[in-house]
Order: sequence, then C-alpha cells, then structure tokens
Amino acid sequence: MKRHSIVARLGPADNTRVTVHAKDSVKTELRFVDGDQRLSFGLGQTVDELRERNIVPNEAGIDLAILAAVVTAADTRISRSIDSQDSWTREIDLYLPVHDALIWSSARDNIERTLKFLTGDRWRLFFRQRHRNYRTLVEEPRGDGGRTFSSVCLFSGGLDSFIGAIDLFADGQTPLLVSHYWDVSTSSQERCADRIGDVYGDIQPRHVRAHVGFDKNDFDREVDTESTTRGRSFLFFALAALAASGLGAETTIYVPENGLMSLNVPLDPLRVGAWSTRTTHPFYMARWQELLAQLGIRANLTNPYRFKTKGEMLVGCANGNLVRRHVSETISCSSMSKARWQGLAPQHCGFCIPCLFRRAAIATAMSADPTAYTMTDLRAAPLDSKSAQGEHVRSFQMLERRLTRQPSLARSLIYKSGPLKDYGADEITQYEGVFKRGVDEVARLLRRVVVEPL
Repeated sequence: MKRHSIVARLGPADNTRVTVHAKDSVKTELRFVDGDQRLSFGLGQTVDELRERNIVPNEAGIDLAILAAVVTAADTRISRSIDSQDSWTREIDLYLPVHDALIWSSARDNIERTLKFLTGDRWRLFFRQRHRNYRTLVEEPRGDGGRTFSSVCLFSGGLDSFIGAIDLFADGQTPLLVSHYWDVSTSSQERCADRIGDVYGDIQPRHVRAHVGFDKNDFDREVDTESTTRGRSFLFFALAALAASGLGAETTIYVPENGLMSLNVPLDPLRVGAWSTRTTHPFYMARWQELLAQLGIRANLTNPYRFKTKGEMLVGCANGNLVRRHVSETISCSSMSKARWQGLAPQHCGFCIPCLFRRAAIATAMSADPTAYTMTDLRAAPLDSKSAQGEHVRSFQMLERRLTRQPSLARSLIYKSGPLKDYGADEITQYEGVFKRGVDEVARLLRRVVVEPL
C-alpha cells in the first residue's frame, strides 16, 4: 500500500514551501495556473464559457472547482488494486491553496467525511493561504452578472437529466444547464440539448459543457488508471456550484435523479453499495448543502425526483411527446464501450443496473423501447448467474423475493447504504415508498427472465 500526497499549486510564482505530513507518501504536484494566468486542466475553459454568459464565479467557487479537480486527479489516477491494502481503500492527502484558509479549514471535517462516504477512501485535506501573486483568480463581475438564469441544472445526457431539463423549461423557467464531458458516455449531451432547443428555443447560450480531467501526461511520473471513478459527482456538484457562485443571488441547483438510484440500496447482503456510486444519496446531498453554506455560496441543492421512480419520472414528464420521441438519444449505461468486445459501436449493454432501471422505466411508460441494446432480449435464453450478464438480474430477483416474503424489510434496507439522519419521519416514509415501488418496477421487467449457473 502507498499513501499519496497531491500538492496543488497555482502559477510559477507559487513557490510556498509545503510540508508533506506523510514523509513516505508518493508526492505529486499539479499546477493550476499556466503562464497566461489561466486555470489549467479544463477549468479555464469552463470559466471562459461562464464569462461568455456574463457569469463570473467568486473566489470560493474557484477554490471549490480546484479542490474537485484535485479529487478527480486522485480518484482517476491512483490505483485501488496497486495502492491499497484491501484492493479498494486508498489513503490520500490533498494540499490546496485557497482564498480564505480560515473558512476552508473550518469546513475540513465535513469535506473529509463527504469524500470518505462518496469514494470509500481515507482523505486528509490541508489548506494554505494562496500566494500573494494569486490573491484573485477571477475579475470582479460587471453589472448584475448572470441574472438571466433562474437556476442551475446538472445535465448529464442521461434520461433523468433530460426529463429534469424538459420539466424546467416546460414550467417557464430559464435554467443554466451544466454538463461535464469526457468519453463516449457523455456524447448525448449536445443532442439532448438540441432536442430541447427545438421546442423551447436555442439552448446553446444556456448550456455550459466542462471538460475537466487528467491524463498520464499531466503527471511527472508514470501513473496508473483507476476506472471506478466513485468520486465523479464531487466534480459535477462543484461545477454547478461554480456557476451558481456567479449568479449574484440565491440559486437553486437541480440534480435530477430517480429515488431508487439515489438511495443505492444493496441488492443483496453481500453487495453493500454495489449498484452504483453514491452520487446523489440523501446523506451526500445534505453534506454538500452544508459545505455550500460553510463556503458562503448562496445555493440550494435539490433533487426534485427523490421520491419518484424512473418510470414515474417518465410518465410524469411535462412534455411527454418530446421525451418519448427522443428517449433513444439519451444514455444510461454504466459502460457503453463494452459493445466493442462484440465488434459493435458503443451502445447500451442492456444488463447493467442503470440499463435495467432504464428498460423497466420505458416498459412502464411506453409501448416499445427504441433503445439499441447489445442484449436485446433478456428472456431469449437463460442467463449465466456467474457472468456479468446474469449477475445483476439474479441479485435483483433475490431482492424482490426478500421483499415479497417480508415487506417490512424495506424500512431497514433504505438505511443500508448510508444514514438518513437529516430527514424527518415523513420523508423517511417517502424514501421507503419509492424504494418499494422502484423494486416492483424493475421486478415487472425481470419476470420470466431465467438466471442459473451455466
């Protein structure tokens, strides 16, 4: 096992001595301001896009974006299999220059707790005051800034975010859509934005696409690649907060995600948190809201669909014709590139958890599913319970049987993936309800699907 220390620096003049606490750790330095006084690793491009829309982030928003970028570097370039004792838990120290070290130090415990919950790693954060040459990284805004935007909405190009954006525009709102793109799984963002624009007017001035990330050439040593990317939503939320910090008023940040996926309840007793990352879990969302308040960023983070299944979102979309016409252009699959193993173009696999949720939702709301899946028919032949194609289906069928035998089990299962201490009794009951309905929604899809050892 190796502990890693990543030291973030600003421009060439940022030569402040940084004492690394773990002397035997692997140290990496990343510079975030280039010779043109522009932020690096895609952050400068993001700020430029915001400024084109008359949105000038504040210094806290910039610091938060840099922190999220460093978290992304650690999450994607420190190998769990090589650098952890248990092939999962990494030990990571981050050293960051910030505009107000006192404020950030007061938020340290919350950030470390949030990151540990999100990624399962042990994080330690150390903040220092920015070098005097970089006290300000953004120019003061002129006029009222981005007041033409009523809110910020995360826009991934997935079905949930497509529905979320449609509902906002149909309601007469004027949100700023914020996306992050990196690989083929984000290729639908522009297509989906164009489809919304065909009905509600040109979306391009209301759509910011950030390209923040790192490749091996950004490091001064050979690095590995880590594909689990459990920390990705920290970057997504930070990009939304970056935009919100420049809107000059109290702002709502919408995070559209169905309640079943948000809860991330384990499929069976041996698979805690194995569905997906905890990207929108209620506990994680509450910690983020706490962080925004600590940093003085006037934004309210909300998931308006936390008590709806994916099928209920699709049925209840404010413009059903629009979403049904273009549902095939959204992307849900956890790994579109798997199709290349069969010599196919990137497409939905049809058997991962997000694909099963998608298929179940479309089966609930539509007469036919126009999505291209590599596994076109789940019932065509028995699935191997030991293979990737049958693993999730079998686990979900087991969960449905457990709940059928003991319906009251749902109340305890919704706590398995994380605390719900921030929520009252009525909300807990609603989380239990969406969990039950979501399980039933997917169970209807999987009836008569045979899974057995082959």
